[in-house]
Amino acid sequence: VLLAKSKSNNAGWIVITAAWAFAVFVGVVVAGPISGAHLNPAVTVGLAVNGSTPWDQVVVYLAGEFVGAMIGATLVLIHYWDHFKVTEDQGLKLAVFSTGPNIRNYALNFVSEVIGTFVLVFVVLCFGTNGSADGVNIAKSGMAALGALPVALLVFSIGMSLGGTTGYAINPARDLSPRVIHAILPVPGKGGSDWGYSWIPVVGPMVGAAI
Repeated sequence: VLLAKSKSNNAGWIVITAAWAFAVFVGVVVAGPISGAHLNPAVTVGLAVNGSTPWDQVVVYLAGEFVGAMIGATLVLIHYWDHFKVTEDQGLKLAVFSTGPNIRNYALNFVSEVIGTFVLVFVVLCFGTNGSADGVNIAKSGMAALGALPVALLVFSIGMSLGGTTGYAINPARDLSPRVIHAILPVPGKGGSDWGYSWIPVVGPMVGAAI
């Protein structure tokens, strides 16, 4: 959507949010039967705080999530290499890898990520309790409690309603790992990796998930 001469160039926000939602769908389908398909360090931490995921498994989950996102970002760079070469705007190139706010206000950007991730984890927990949010009968289940489609629709909803401020990382691995790849690999004509903002899409989702 952002890169020059891509057939989806300028297709807009709905295409981005829909593609991201169904990417989550694919991830849950693949990883759900094996691990519960957290896909997201914030979800892992939220489920650990909740008691659904043992704390001794958290490091293994986080390693898989961060490394997996780095591999994914590398594949995106290879796949769209020629389009990176013909795209002049360095900010658009960075935006393929990581999120950034349209209005830079660190306090409110942080709050946006907290709210978006809170909604994600809270509703996932409600999926696991058939809609009960009383905090008593929360199921010991992962992100795939009701299958992949409800989670995909939830991510789509968050993107459409809450994502317009920061680009809705709601996932530290989704932002930090590709940002690292942007920094260390030879992305054609790249600029800086905006490390000054990088803590917000990491810390904000962790706080929102824990809440």
